Amino acid sequence: MDNFRTPAARSHKRTAVSIEVTVNGVLNFVDGRITDLSEGGARIDGASMPARSRCEIHYGGQVTYAVVMWSEYDRMGVRFPYELTHGALHNALKIARGASMIEPTQIFQTARPITFGRRGLS
Repeated sequence: MDNFRTPAARSHKRTAVSIEVTVNGVLNFVDGRITDLSEGGARIDGASMPARSRCEIHYGGQVTYAVVMWSEYDRMGVRFPYELTHGALHNALKIARGASMIEPTQIFQTARPITFGRRGLS
């Protein structure tokens, strides 16, 4: 049997977001953008810290603690030691999920009758 280990199934639904944050590592502050968020973790683009390091995510005047699970040159994935249940990041997640539930036709729907050119389709 080989030593390949499959990753555990995620227990939280990921949501695409665009949230500007500041990440505080041991020695530095780095600006980044959360592009993928769930109650259990996030993907942060534009910031990179060593895997297994601890960091703080500053957003909306609040701090959320995280552990870096993977890291590449310009992005990283973090896990929250405690599930997001309140606070600024949780509120942003709820808003993003609410916006994603709206059908595109509802967003662009207007009260005007459907027309083509200058004449209506009657």
